[in-house]
Amino acid sequence: MAARILHRLRHALAGEAGREEPAGGGGEAEDCPESSELEDDTEGLSTRLSGTLSFTSHEDDDEEEEEGDGASEELEEPPQAPGAAAGTEDGEWVSAAERPGGSLLTRQLQELWRRSRGSLAPQRLLFEVTSASVVSERSSKYVLYTIYLIRSGQFDKAPATIARRYSDFEQLNRRLRCRFSCDMASVAFPRKRLRRNFTAETIAKRSRAFEQFLSHLHSIDEIRRSPEFLEFFFLPDLQAAQRLTCTGMYREALATWANAYRLQDRLGVCSSGRFLLTLAGLAVCHQELDQLSEAHGCCEQALQLLEAQGSHPLLGPFLQAHVHLAWKVGKDKRRSEARLQDLRDAGLPLQQQPSLKECLIKEPLE
Repeated sequence: MAARILHRLRHALAGEAGREEPAGGGGEAEDCPESSELEDDTEGLSTRLSGTLSFTSHEDDDEEEEEGDGASEELEEPPQAPGAAAGTEDGEWVSAAERPGGSLLTRQLQELWRRSRGSLAPQRLLFEVTSASVVSERSSKYVLYTIYLIRSGQFDKAPATIARRYSDFEQLNRRLRCRFSCDMASVAFPRKRLRRNFTAETIAKRSRAFEQFLSHLHSIDEIRRSPEFLEFFFLPDLQAAQRLTCTGMYREALATWANAYRLQDRLGVCSSGRFLLTLAGLAVCHQELDQLSEAHGCCEQALQLLEAQGSHPLLGPFLQAHVHLAWKVGKDKRRSEARLQDLRDAGLPLQQQPSLKECLIKEPLE
């Protein structure tokens, strides 16, 4: 209302001052001032709110939360008194809540913002079935589902992938229901079918069902941290990589160790014993393939994880491998040598310590 009065006063004053001028200028000034105000209001409001009504992944929540809260406060700000301008003294422009139709639009945006923030649950990890193939063996036929683990809101140059069949999902479902019966009561799992298991429609439905199944499991804290859930993803790769390393197929083993690394990274278990074993596998394969800088980097990462530990079985082998590789690639090895000396002073017989490769081969993976 205040904006309309000010607008008409300005045009009235302009009309009195311009009565002696030709009749063209005043007529245009009186041409539908309210509709032009509404059009300007739309532009001003959309400019101020650009980028505030978007919803991103959980990793970005801390940053987006501040931006979102600021936008909410701006929308909920009480309208200014009539005639008071938002940012100028002469009332040349006013807030959206004061302009014709502005308060209604603001309330609608506020309600949309509240509903959206309350209903959208951000996901840390997405599970996407990217392909499914029918596999025929000597006495069996099954569908193999390839699944990507994708961090929401991020682009992964090298994806973390698994390939599982229906019986693998069924075994996971059975193990979790035995241990987490209450949490699993609300988790849906696709039922077995006696026929038509290999039709495109059945495979497509099961693909979506497996995506939802894994997403639901990952949303439950206790299940997400359980060995049953975690090892479903990376234990088969660790076992396969260990077999390949034992048989000297280092290039194939390296690719499998690398995928196991990415899987554990996506699942957030980069400080576990399995992850240290994965770094050992990567270091050994890189070294056997004469990729010494990469092997040195894997040892450094492992030693950073072992910084606070003085008695881990892999500490001595990693230190010895790091010293050897640092000498080969011309890197500083004094810190690792000092830590090795501390182990000797503590009475650890380093001469009897197995090498990193021997530790890797002898580690039981069940």
